[in-house]
Amino acid sequence: MGVRGRLLVLVACVAVLACVAGAAVWHASARADRRNQVQAGGPVVHAGPVSLAPAAAPAAGAAAPAAGTLVFRSMAWGPHRDELTGVPAGAPNGPRTASGVKCLRFYAAGGTGICLQAVRGAVDDSYRAVVLDARLRTVRTVALAGIPTRARVSPSGRMVAWTVFVGGDSYAVGAFSTRTSILDTRTGVLQSTLEDYDVTRDGHRVRAADVNFWGVTFADDTHFYATLATGGHTYLIHGDTTTRTAVTLRTNVECPSLSPDGTRIAFKKRVPGLSSDAPWRLYVLDLATLRDHPTAETRDVDDQAVWSDGHTLAYALPGDYGSDLYTVPADGSGAPRLLTASALSPAWIR
Repeated sequence: MGVRGRLLVLVACVAVLACVAGAAVWHASARADRRNQVQAGGPVVHAGPVSLAPAAAPAAGAAAPAAGTLVFRSMAWGPHRDELTGVPAGAPNGPRTASGVKCLRFYAAGGTGICLQAVRGAVDDSYRAVVLDARLRTVRTVALAGIPTRARVSPSGRMVAWTVFVGGDSYAVGAFSTRTSILDTRTGVLQSTLEDYDVTRDGHRVRAADVNFWGVTFADDTHFYATLATGGHTYLIHGDTTTRTAVTLRTNVECPSLSPDGTRIAFKKRVPGLSSDAPWRLYVLDLATLRDHPTAETRDVDDQAVWSDGHTLAYALPGDYGSDLYTVPADGSGAPRLLTASALSPAWIR
């Protein structure tokens, strides 16, 4: 074979190799795109509004309304990361509709949303609580004293609550300080800290400099449950927003979440013998007996669980993009299941 022939063979080989390499790159890229899409819980689509309005009851003889919408903070990488995002409640891994509203923590009920936001500054960040209406329009803004960690809304949508860290940034550390506030969206009255409440334990008023409160969960517009910490112990409290009083019910209850029927509380419990870096397990408390039982989730849950219905708990665990949402039966049966990846702070809108 002459020089010209060898040169043609070499050029052909290079072309074939280039095609093979290109195909391999395309295949790897497509596979990565599919993997990322699965991990992200579906593609994020910025098309159409996200609504917090409960579905209207059907007229007599009409078909039942759809299962509703699941709204959460999307953690998927991309231009819509941290935005409130909606998916059909029956298809949590379906296409996501991004709202354009960014939140660190979020919750919604009764057509009202509470969005805890970061305001990025040139030197330091600041934080604010934003009350949202059913169309995600801002109703009121309140400056926050620290890093947002918990948020809740009463079933009617009238009362909202939030907790921030004002010293330290984790419930797992020994020294931290929180501030929990409750806002009446109808009257505009802000109770800036639950430390102003009169709290009774075993018939005696709690008077201590180290009290901290966090994790409000509402029974109605007047009554709520939350965590009180003092003297190295945590307590479940039952509070009244009208009298600004509370009473302790039992110890070792953190981040309570009241069931839809008002009879049980899901919470994270410190279990003796576990690592101080991962001390919590997800439990459910019967309010009538104050007895608790563990769920089937054996991993460390540092979250305020949400009841997706009367039988199922949803909560966040660390994931590839920050956090993923899981569910587990509340009665201790079954096993944890991945609800949707790359998501945080869920709320079911029905």
